[in-house]
Amino acid sequence: ALEMYRRCYADLLAVPVVMGNKTESEKFGGADYSLTVEAFIAGSGRAIQAATSHHLGQTFAKMFDIAFEDEAGERQNVWQNSWGMTTRSIGVAIMVHGDDQGLVLPPRVAPVQVVLVPVVLKGAAGLEELTTHLAAIETSLKAVGVRTKVDAGTVHTPGWKYNHWEQKGVPLRIELGPRDLAKQQVRVVRRDTGEKQDVAIPDLPTFIAAKLDEIHEALLAKATRVRDERTKEVNDFEGFCGAVLQAEACMALTPSCGEMACEEEVGTRCDREASAAAEHPAGEEGAGSKGSGVKALCRPLQQPPLAEGQGCFACERPATCTMLWGKSY
Repeated sequence: ALEMYRRCYADLLAVPVVMGNKTESEKFGGADYSLTVEAFIAGSGRAIQAATSHHLGQTFAKMFDIAFEDEAGERQNVWQNSWGMTTRSIGVAIMVHGDDQGLVLPPRVAPVQVVLVPVVLKGAAGLEELTTHLAAIETSLKAVGVRTKVDAGTVHTPGWKYNHWEQKGVPLRIELGPRDLAKQQVRVVRRDTGEKQDVAIPDLPTFIAAKLDEIHEALLAKATRVRDERTKEVNDFEGFCGAVLQAEACMALTPSCGEMACEEEVGTRCDREASAAAEHPAGEEGAGSKGSGVKALCRPLQQPPLAEGQGCFACERPATCTMLWGKSY
């Protein structure tokens, strides 16, 4: 299930995730264990549990008397699991890729991949002629599987339309004006970078299909780079707090003993550090009211080797694993 989640996020939503095991305190209540994929939202400095898979064992089967008859004729409780992705994935993609201008939709899931806008100039070729040519371009793009929309409305100016479709996150915009038509070309504008390029009309089907794939890879690469830059490897608690509690909060990878008591103590100590840095100094009204929100996100499935004799970053007991920490939704 985790690999399926990872592929859905990476191949469709252009979002990188970390696959891992939830700790005992963070697993689904009643489950034997929980697996997770964690994404990172750079704008808030928080991780988000993007999808989970829970091995429920026989806990709920015994509770609700869900049973079957085995080959020996004996009554046995079933073993269960629970997994799936939800509409949370849409929110993850919006938060990972969006910018101050609005949505930035990954091309492979964008309802409209290309919007075509006629640019009518006073005294030049009229809207009807441009719209006719855009309809032909749209047909050629649909023939190669591109999802398109022609915005030929007369109420709004081309500039208004540009802003409107940028806010909606449409990956590519095609502009066609009288001068473009005379040159048998269009202007193609990327939503993610704002890059503009003039392209010959006959070349558009091949160009647009390749450009949509290029945008997907660029979004995934950017999100991966930002996540990696905001994931700090630390070996002591001071460095840990510097990573997860700074204004531009990061995730932290640490050597950990994996003990639940230590995990709880880390949360308590982070809460104290956050309270000390809050607006009200200790002893004044409101002191201690600000929690850190820091917790163990998961034990990543890809575990780097621990140095010989490596201690836990928080309690200095022998480290047994590498843990990913951070603030989380």
